[in-house]
Amino acid sequence: MRRTRPAPRPPHVDEPTPQVDWESGAVALATEHRDWPVVGRPRRAAVSSFGISGTNAHTVLEQPPAPVESAEPRMAPPVLPLVVTARSQEALRAQAARLQHHLDARPRLDPLDVAYSLITTRAQLDHRAVVLADDREDALRGLGALAQGAAAPKVLRGTAGTGNRVVFVFPGQGSQWVGMGLGLLGSSEVYAESFEACAHALAPFVDWSPHAVLRGEAGAPSLDRVDVVQPLLWAVMVSLARVWESCGVRASAVVGHSQGEIAAACVAGALSLEDGARVVALRSRALVGLSGRGGMVSVAAGVSWVEELVGSWGGRVSVAAVNGPRSVVVSGDSDALAELTAHCAEHDVRAKVIPVDYASHSEHVESIREQLSSALAGVAPRAADVAFHSTVTGEPLDTRELDGEYWYRNLREPVRFEQAVRGLVDDGYRAFVEASPHPVLTVGLQETWDDTEHDGAFIAVGSLRRDEGTPQRFAASLAELFVHGVSVDWAGMLAGGRQVDLPTYAFQRRRFWLEVTRPAGDAAGLGLDATGHGLLGAAVPAPSGDGVLLTGRLSVATHPWLADHRVLDRIVVPGTALVEMVVRAGDEVGCSTVEDLTLHVPLILSDDDGVTVQVVVDDDRGVAVYSRVGVDGPWVRHGTGTLVPAVDPVVEGLGGAWPPAGSVPVPTAGLYPALADLGMDYGPVFQGLTAAWRHGEDVLAEVVLPEGSNTVVSGCIRRCWTRLCTR
Repeated sequence: MRRTRPAPRPPHVDEPTPQVDWESGAVALATEHRDWPVVGRPRRAAVSSFGISGTNAHTVLEQPPAPVESAEPRMAPPVLPLVVTARSQEALRAQAARLQHHLDARPRLDPLDVAYSLITTRAQLDHRAVVLADDREDALRGLGALAQGAAAPKVLRGTAGTGNRVVFVFPGQGSQWVGMGLGLLGSSEVYAESFEACAHALAPFVDWSPHAVLRGEAGAPSLDRVDVVQPLLWAVMVSLARVWESCGVRASAVVGHSQGEIAAACVAGALSLEDGARVVALRSRALVGLSGRGGMVSVAAGVSWVEELVGSWGGRVSVAAVNGPRSVVVSGDSDALAELTAHCAEHDVRAKVIPVDYASHSEHVESIREQLSSALAGVAPRAADVAFHSTVTGEPLDTRELDGEYWYRNLREPVRFEQAVRGLVDDGYRAFVEASPHPVLTVGLQETWDDTEHDGAFIAVGSLRRDEGTPQRFAASLAELFVHGVSVDWAGMLAGGRQVDLPTYAFQRRRFWLEVTRPAGDAAGLGLDATGHGLLGAAVPAPSGDGVLLTGRLSVATHPWLADHRVLDRIVVPGTALVEMVVRAGDEVGCSTVEDLTLHVPLILSDDDGVTVQVVVDDDRGVAVYSRVGVDGPWVRHGTGTLVPAVDPVVEGLGGAWPPAGSVPVPTAGLYPALADLGMDYGPVFQGLTAAWRHGEDVLAEVVLPEGSNTVVSGCIRRCWTRLCTR
């Protein structure tokens, strides 16, 4: 748009300044909060800000629609994930404490809204925790444990570091249990829809109902049948993967173990559900023909040792799977396996018989090759967007090769699971999710990671556990993955949640200004005598020369070590410190031996204010200790006594040995906890007693100051101990 310059005004013309007519009532200055009137339509207002330099801002605000309260009651989810994240562990605990107090102070606040607001209005920082709560009280307990840094069964903690590249892992047979997944079948719409689709795909190939088997209905076949357990595991694993995906956890790669590769291919998109059902159902039916002829044994040893071992049976036993650095499965003839198991027991090598009566991944499989070729001839694999790492080849594989011949090789050749996992780790994958009803490969995954030379974070989690097929168990697995850095979409678990106000972030502030403390001081510049003492800074001699006054200032700021001496939670200047000050005053008049000293009132410090102290020695060598708070406070007399000329201490009876002969050790291990129970709470500076003995009527002690004690602390406390021990 073209701008025109206004014509210049004559300089001699005085224009009046525009004025607002406040008297007419048409315009009023807003000086307080007012509700917008109800006018039957959204009300609008204009707000303008004019800057002196010409930067102006104009905003039009429109009245929001009135909130509509739903008349239907909200259904509480089975579990509430309260997600708390922070920049540091200290901030994480502080944030949990704020949330606990906020929730506790508002009994009408719905924990569902708190959980929903935490995931929709807060950033996800590196230090993470998830409190899994069944109800409000559960939430308060979990937040309290998190705030205190205490372990709790429903609180998961971790530090982000694995990233979002996730591998879905699908095991072979062995993770099954009666009723697996029933809890999700009745609570997760995603799981129920996927399982129903898998059951529909299986229907042309099986004469039993997957739902009936899971529920243990009368007449349903047992999970002991290979042609039942493998198709059912396939349906459960595919459905668990779909639940993970619905929570925002999507696989960048998949890997399957033995028949688990069929589920992996379906989840990756390489096989349709119909083809996956065909492969798992018809192949497991063919396995029935191998029943009773062989078996499988898991051996806790390295593959080199096992390969040498199985050579003793001349092909009757072979390596069936390499799951980890010290986890190998062998298969073959039943009698040969029995001999191998006994041999392992004799050499203290753990060997566990796997409860199957057929020998997968062995020569036995060759007898059903033609049957499988015919049954799987129509399988039509396709290219997948998700990387497929084959445990037949041990390497990434073009999924268009997953035809019927591949699924025969999958059953006949050894499972190279460890090799495939090492390849994934080398490619940068650090988060592995086992989509199964019970984790059977997570230990092997961790062992393989530990055997690599890679640094950084690594996490392997399961989905459900045996006899724990509930939404709570799945949420715990989801939380474990999240606290280690994988992004999770929690919103699907919190349907009906609304945003509410929550406490702001618990910033852990640090001061970078130099702390200025007032030193004990050297008053020589004021015409006084400097003492060079850690507690008393100046001496004022009496005009007669026979008396003296020493003065100083004590506070936690100038003498922080005094805070380590507390009685009934109050900072009390130790009696030995008063003795030290009296002795130092005696040094000024040549009478540094305390003949007697009576303490009348303890000298107490606050955490904030200091006290002025004075030690007065009169002409007759009487001594008194005083203190006062501030400049106008009354003087308090803490102790009085008498000084006499110094004498050299005599230490007898040690005989050159320490401790001297005949000394009886005194237990000291429980001394400081016992004193704390009595209200005498000693900090590190005052916990120097390391050993003690009784020697006749004497008590001998070894005292060591903590490393790093400064000169004032070391000098003062050592003199206190030395003077006490030598008098």
